[in-house]
Amino acid sequence: MKALVIGGGGREHALVRALSLDPGVTSLHCAPGNPGTSELAENHVINVTDGLAVTELAARIGAELVVIGPEAPLVAGVADELRRRGIPVFGPDQAAARIEGSKAFAKEVMAAAGVPTAASRVCRTASQVSEALDLFGPPYVVKNDGLAAGKGVVVTEDRKLAERHAQECGRVVVEEYLDGPELSLFVLSDGRNTVPLLPAQDFKRAHDGDQGPNTGGMGAYAPLPWAPPGLVDEVMETVVRPTVAELARRGTPYQGLLYAGLALTSRGVRVVEFNARFGDPETQVVLDRLATPLGALLQATDTGNLGGVTGLEWRPGAAVTVVVAAEGYPGTPAKGDLIGGLAEANAVEGAYVLHAGTAWSGVRDVKSNGGRVLSVVGSGADLAEARRRAYEAVSKIELRGSFYRTDIAERAALGQA
Repeated sequence: MKALVIGGGGREHALVRALSLDPGVTSLHCAPGNPGTSELAENHVINVTDGLAVTELAARIGAELVVIGPEAPLVAGVADELRRRGIPVFGPDQAAARIEGSKAFAKEVMAAAGVPTAASRVCRTASQVSEALDLFGPPYVVKNDGLAAGKGVVVTEDRKLAERHAQECGRVVVEEYLDGPELSLFVLSDGRNTVPLLPAQDFKRAHDGDQGPNTGGMGAYAPLPWAPPGLVDEVMETVVRPTVAELARRGTPYQGLLYAGLALTSRGVRVVEFNARFGDPETQVVLDRLATPLGALLQATDTGNLGGVTGLEWRPGAAVTVVVAAEGYPGTPAKGDLIGGLAEANAVEGAYVLHAGTAWSGVRDVKSNGGRVLSVVGSGADLAEARRRAYEAVSKIELRGSFYRTDIAERAALGQA
């Protein structure tokens, strides 16, 4: 199989790495990719939201599977263009991708499907926002209705900050705060059949102890030793299958990866959000654990053949990823600084580096080119060993002004949620 991965971040490097380990994948391409993906695939420079450019590239290289990583091409309808040309694609059509493209639409689907989620109000004016904040009280949760690259949510005790965020976004969803630990569950869907992957937990706040602003994610780990027995079955029964059925009922069958962000509240499981693609950085640890070849799984979501998948194989042990972020992130990150220590980090036993916000500097050097610069993955017999290896590798990285959280998976390694 010739495969093409669309995107250039840490998630896409993780996808490329997993596909490179699949014996069924004979040729691997990435667009636009990054310096890390170039070691495993042929990179191509294109505009990933331009459906015509993506289909022309896929046709030219004879792609038998196109894997769309980021949300923007999905919401822009790139998967629709590929399917119109008869090119197999992993990712939902534009209509189904609204599950991520519009928080209000997602709430509407959940209400129709009877899916448990936070009570909410869709607000367009300052007075509507004020009424909703009064109704739900602090901590205030205000979400940009549209795409915001993982940084459109504010959870705060500061009323003025909540109001200011709503004003900056325009149309927002204001909702009740959900207590309890959060987790992510990725589910493959071919429009009818669904197959869950391994649950993971990510860390959204920028600094240790869940302090600081929300980010796209500062680290993740899998599996979750604290997750209650039967959790995945419960989520599939009460959240995933009803949602997929409701989208099919509306004439927009969901084919691709459905990401359910969940909270285990005192009142039971609640949906925090849906995304229409693999999450970043959870993908890095989930795919590290996956032993089943990835290519055929992704292809089956487009061909309607997931019903033949009886179970997935997972590697024993655990994985932890730690994000190395640029100075200034999640605001305006510094760019263009040389990155050192990559070879040394990759040489740590049980660890490797995935590129996210990087670019070439000259022929051989790599520089920072985004907020989340690297995802450093460690794996081991348990979370404690995986953490130790990840942080040992992180300690080798040299990047001026960079920072990272030191507490990724710390509580879980001690047997706490």
